[in-house]
Amino acid sequence: MKYLVVAVASFLFAACGGEADTASSPEKNAPSPASEVKTNNTSETPDASAALNEMGQAFVKLSLAIGVLDPAFVDAYHGPEEWADAAANQAQSFDALAADAEALLIKVSRANADAPTLRGAMLEKLVRASAARIEIAQERFYPFDEETRLLYDAVAPQYEVNEFYAVLGEIDTLLPGDAPLHERVDAFRNSLAIAEDKLLPVFNAAIAECRKRTLAHYKLPDNERFRLEFVTGKSWSGYNWYQGDYESLIQVNTDFPIIIDRAVDLGCHEGYPGHHTWNVMIERDFFNKNGWIEYSVYPLFSPLSVTAEGSANYGIELAFPGDEKITFERDILFPLAGLNPEDADRLDRLNKLRRKLSHSRNHIARAYLDGEIDREEAIGLSMEFGLQSRERAEQSVRFIETYRGYVINYNLGRDLVENYVRRKAVGREDSWDAFRILLTTPLAASDIEAAQ
Repeated sequence: MKYLVVAVASFLFAACGGEADTASSPEKNAPSPASEVKTNNTSETPDASAALNEMGQAFVKLSLAIGVLDPAFVDAYHGPEEWADAAANQAQSFDALAADAEALLIKVSRANADAPTLRGAMLEKLVRASAARIEIAQERFYPFDEETRLLYDAVAPQYEVNEFYAVLGEIDTLLPGDAPLHERVDAFRNSLAIAEDKLLPVFNAAIAECRKRTLAHYKLPDNERFRLEFVTGKSWSGYNWYQGDYESLIQVNTDFPIIIDRAVDLGCHEGYPGHHTWNVMIERDFFNKNGWIEYSVYPLFSPLSVTAEGSANYGIELAFPGDEKITFERDILFPLAGLNPEDADRLDRLNKLRRKLSHSRNHIARAYLDGEIDREEAIGLSMEFGLQSRERAEQSVRFIETYRGYVINYNLGRDLVENYVRRKAVGREDSWDAFRILLTTPLAASDIEAAQ
């Protein structure tokens, strides 16, 4: 199914449940500087705010210029169009951009040392990540852990491989047989694939439920919306391309069969309360309300991705706690897809075990990118620990080759977000409130980990 564009059913938007932002919101592409911006226990004076606005503007223009030479760098942009046009029409070299990044980093670091704020600290880390990505784009690679520290402010732990094998033993008991374990898992999951003619109704139902559960806790702008496309030929299973003005393009890759559990996973991860919700809040609260111009651009290889991917993955459990996800899938999605609901419980047990293997991807990526194993070994380990067919494992390795250390944001990021919410929610506020605070506070990974 090549680039089949589908419209999300109108009932998704008939009763929004959200309210338009009542704060003074400037027109799109023209943020007004806030005279004083509160960031937890720190605040910006008018002079500090003006300085940060100037440096934030320089960061946006730097990011756009990097994106011209490194097309994967800018994931989303909804700032002034003339800035994007200027970047596209002005030829620059990586060396010139590296010099600009270094000069801006010195300026931001000094300003943040003189008047520290959470906004300033995040801007400093964003610029540092940009400088590192300029090097990586020229194939001047860092060791895996150093790369993720510079780009994402996070380092994955070292892993005991025997712990992964112990989980494989449990899965072997759950799905007994003579074939290799990854083939048994793949065969079972493929038996629960959504037929092509059922994809749209199943995804509409899943996303509608994700959205309903999110809007029960959050007020989003009345005009927030998304479009859904099914595509092929990608190294990822799903992607949110944020368009600005509270709109997302959500793409789902159909290169491989889409298993029934992926509908809710992608509905939450790419939509509600995941990427779409986070991007809407960032644009509404940081960009429109506060006038923080640096948030008009989302550099993919930056500390923002820890929150982006971590919250998107944890958002699945937040929206469907306990057994609510498998109950919804068994009672609603399985019948809608024409699948046997009796298989739901075994799928749920399998998925809980597979999640214990999620960090194996970091282990494989680190070993492969650091040259400890070759490509064929990386594919083999992805088949073994990822319980994937060779074709899916090859896709997984292509993702590592394309996005490198970005893989840590999915699992390590999820752990950081989950731990933050649990710390903040106990006896103080519910999980949805803690999650919202995390989405609307400029915190990098080390800040999230340290927050009490």
